[in-house]
Amino acid sequence: MGLTGYAWAAMDGLTFANVGIGADEGEKPADGARDILLVGLDSRTDAQGNPLSKEVLAQLRAGQADGELNTDSLIFVHIPNDGSKAVAISLPRDSYVDIPGGFGKHKINSAYARAMLDERKKQQEKGVSDPKELDQKANEAGAKTLIKTVEQLTGSTIDNYAAINLLGFSEITQAIGGVDVCLNDDVDDQFSGAKFTKGPHTISGVEALGFVRQRHGLPRGDLDRVVRQQVFMAGMARKVLSAGTLANPGKLNDLITAIKKSVVLNQNWDVFGFAQQMKSLTGGQLEFRTIPIVNIEYKTPNDGVAIQVDPKQVKNFVQGLAGPQPGEQQQAPPAESPNKATTVDVRNSTNRDGLASAVLKQLVDKGFTAGDTATASARKKTVVWVAKGEKAAGQAVADELGGNPTVQEDKSVEAGHVMVFLGSDFKAPSGAEGAGSSQNAAGSSAAAPPPEQSDEKPITAEGVPCVN
Repeated sequence: MGLTGYAWAAMDGLTFANVGIGADEGEKPADGARDILLVGLDSRTDAQGNPLSKEVLAQLRAGQADGELNTDSLIFVHIPNDGSKAVAISLPRDSYVDIPGGFGKHKINSAYARAMLDERKKQQEKGVSDPKELDQKANEAGAKTLIKTVEQLTGSTIDNYAAINLLGFSEITQAIGGVDVCLNDDVDDQFSGAKFTKGPHTISGVEALGFVRQRHGLPRGDLDRVVRQQVFMAGMARKVLSAGTLANPGKLNDLITAIKKSVVLNQNWDVFGFAQQMKSLTGGQLEFRTIPIVNIEYKTPNDGVAIQVDPKQVKNFVQGLAGPQPGEQQQAPPAESPNKATTVDVRNSTNRDGLASAVLKQLVDKGFTAGDTATASARKKTVVWVAKGEKAAGQAVADELGGNPTVQEDKSVEAGHVMVFLGSDFKAPSGAEGAGSSQNAAGSSAAAPPPEQSDEKPITAEGVPCVN
């Protein structure tokens, strides 16, 4: 891009915002990795704050604004400074979390809107009346609070921030020539406009927007929408990183134009230094995950049904993938511990709510790396599954569990992972079941278990998996 002059052309016109993060231009994060927050906003304006026309809103099926600006998509991206394997972690929009700044506990997608409306009111009380100035200050306050919320939840410091609106998403997909996706079944959703037949499709524009926004009519609702967003982002990354896009002046120009219209970045982001860092990233080096879920039908005091998450479990999960933050090294298990190399996934095959999460926490405290938790078919005996030739790792987990569970090889287990199925014979360590039950104390006594999660490999930017 630098050789063709597109680098300088693109820099002139990008929209930057003062959101209180970002190192000085050219610097790399000191902790050896760059953590980026990608945000999809349901904004009815472009990046410069200009309202979208009624015709465009109708085309996008955006509906009428309700006075609030919610974040429909939140993805935390961790990229090592050397450009090696990156991981993108989805944060479901209805996750029930603490919002810093005195806003209390609410769905994470409202953090931006709450801070934005609060700042707008403060600026108006100070006598600010210019609509664009009000929007700028309010949106920057919203972004700052959202960033703090994600940092508090994940335990990681956000280095860069990028927000995209509805129109921009649509136009960027058109600029790169569409994205390949595949569906398990036919869908026809009147709310999002998603209408597709079963099988593979190449989609862009309004069709792409409908694909990533649909949640009505999906088996797991918003969690299936998260998976759709992940496979779409993986396909988009594959397309943008390919020579077909970056080496084509026409496509590159269209892409730059779409980005200028719709993407807001934090100040001091050396975009082209970052692009240079990413040049070695290939499809297999970009992996998509979702934070652990405790309860997908959690009844909140004031916000209706939300997704319950355990902050400690989320931090363990994120840090297991992203690594500890500066100043936390001394709190991590010793580097020489053999347990660190083993990722443990726990399946609850009992009727005891919260048991899998509690047991995983116990194992993480012993130095194992946190995997995921889910429910599974009922079983009487606790069993530990391992990949071929990795019984020693499974036995180490079994010894910590107690009760002498059987350790056996199974081809479905990924190398480096140990999968624990907790049977009705399992006796929880002291305090473990209490920890599980306390997670549900604040909500409905009939808390729904987390949805069963797939044992397949995480989504990457290689291949096109079919999804709901």
